[in-house]
Amino acid sequence: MRTFNIALLAIFVGVIILASHAMGQQAYHWLPIAAAKEAEPVGHLFSFLVKLGAIVFLGVLGMLLYSILFYRAASSDTSDAPAIRGNLKLEITWTVIPILLVIWIASYSYNIYQRMNTLGALPLVHLHLLEAPAYAETGSSDMQPSEQIEVIAKQWSWSFRYPSQNVTSTELHLPVNQPVHLMLQSEDVVHGFFVPNFRIKQDIIPNRTIELKFTPNRVGQYQLHDSQFSGTYFALMEANVYVDSPERYSQWLAQAATRPPVPAVNPATSEHTQPPGIPLRSNWRTVPPAQPPVVNFAQ
Repeated sequence: MRTFNIALLAIFVGVIILASHAMGQQAYHWLPIAAAKEAEPVGHLFSFLVKLGAIVFLGVLGMLLYSILFYRAASSDTSDAPAIRGNLKLEITWTVIPILLVIWIASYSYNIYQRMNTLGALPLVHLHLLEAPAYAETGSSDMQPSEQIEVIAKQWSWSFRYPSQNVTSTELHLPVNQPVHLMLQSEDVVHGFFVPNFRIKQDIIPNRTIELKFTPNRVGQYQLHDSQFSGTYFALMEANVYVDSPERYSQWLAQAATRPPVPAVNPATSEHTQPPGIPLRSNWRTVPPAQPPVVNFAQ
């Protein structure tokens, strides 16, 4: 009987490990397509947490099912259960194991954040991998860091300024496989720069310029969201992000520089000026959107 129990336990543990590993690998597909170098370690961390969570969940579920199948009381048994005072070994076990798991998760997460070199809530925040970037290894002039791009957030619109070309746009265009240097600014309240495909998120604090560095590595169109509740129309505060080839990026900048500046269309302003279908009598004051930005290129 003892041999049978040991074999059953071994099979049970093996099934849990295999199932958890498969679920962790599947977790990569639960996230949007990765489009930045910084997305890779974040994906590994997410997969690791899913694997660990699956092991805990399946382990507890398996023990519950095992107890129900083999240790349930007979329907005719109405006696009280035995009075168990406590088991010191068991209590130490279920205390030590969670502590070790938490330390393991914290260590792995800290290692990921160290690789991304996140400096936290400082006036200047740099976010990039510690490894040397590709342009330092190849020496190619095409891989030199791109120019600084000013990102201005306000209620409720984004605008992006390219100082070298004197271009302002409501679309964010970035060159692929080149380090990007964003200068994040807010004109009113706290906003959040969040592109799910890049796996990076940075709060934008008023009266402070925050640097954000990363390297997009997949050509395509993505979506920028405001990750902070910045007011009534914050859900409308979105912008298209385009990762272009270096040639296409240069062409877009040159084309945008030839256009005269005009006020952009702000969806929040359009919605705010529409009369409500049902008159509101709450006497709550609605914050009007800021004036739309004046840009050379609007989406």
